[in-house]
Amino acid sequence: MTVPSTPEVRRVPVGAGLAATRIVAILRAENADRAEAVVDVLVEAGVRSLELTLTTTGALEVVERLAARVPSEVEVGVGTVLTGADVDRSVAAGARFVVSPSVEPDVIAAALRHGIASYPGAFSPTEITAAWKAGASAVKLFPAGRLGPGYLKDVRGPLPDIPVVPTGGIDIGSVGDWLAAGALAVGMGGPLIGDALTPDGDLAALAGRAAAALEAARS
Repeated sequence: MTVPSTPEVRRVPVGAGLAATRIVAILRAENADRAEAVVDVLVEAGVRSLELTLTTTGALEVVERLAARVPSEVEVGVGTVLTGADVDRSVAAGARFVVSPSVEPDVIAAALRHGIASYPGAFSPTEITAAWKAGASAVKLFPAGRLGPGYLKDVRGPLPDIPVVPTGGIDIGSVGDWLAAGALAVGMGGPLIGDALTPDGDLAALAGRAAAALEAARS
C-alpha cells in the first residue's frame, strides 16, 4: 500500500528585516498621533520591522504615509488583524505583513493571496502546528511573557522546524534568553515603546531602549 505524500504548504517567507534584526516593534495606543515620530526614532536606531495595530485609531492612515516614505528595507505591518477584510484594508494601505492574536485561517489565506507574510498568534503546540499547516510565515507565541523561554524550548523539541516569534511581556533583559531558546525573533510592545506614544513621551529614552534591544538581539 502506497502512503500518499503530504502536499507542500504554500507560504510567504518571513520578512528580511525581521529575520535580520530579530526584533519587531509593536505600536499600540489609543490613537496614532505620535506613531510617525516614534517610527522615525525606531528606524533611525536600526529597527526594521514595525507593527501598528488596528486597535489604534488612525493606524492605517499612518501605515499608508509610512509605506510611501520609509526606506525599502523597513517593513511596516499591521497587527490585531482578525478577518480577511482586515488584510485587504491593510494591504491597500501598504502593509508588508499582518499579525493576529490568534490562528485565523481566513487571515492567513488572504495574506497568501496578497503575497505578504502572516504571523498568527498561538499558545499551544496544537495551535502552533495548525497555524503552520495553514501557511503562516512564522507563528507568534502569545502571550509569551507568562510562559517563559523554557516553554518555547520545550515546544521546539518536537517542532524544531516551525519559526516562532514570542510576543507579549518581553523586556529587553529577556531578549537573549528567548533567542537562545530558539525564537526566530521577538515582538516588543510596552517594554520597548514605553511612554513614547503619549503626547509628552520621551523619544530620547525610546532611542536608547531600541539600541539596547537590538544589541541584545545581536548578542
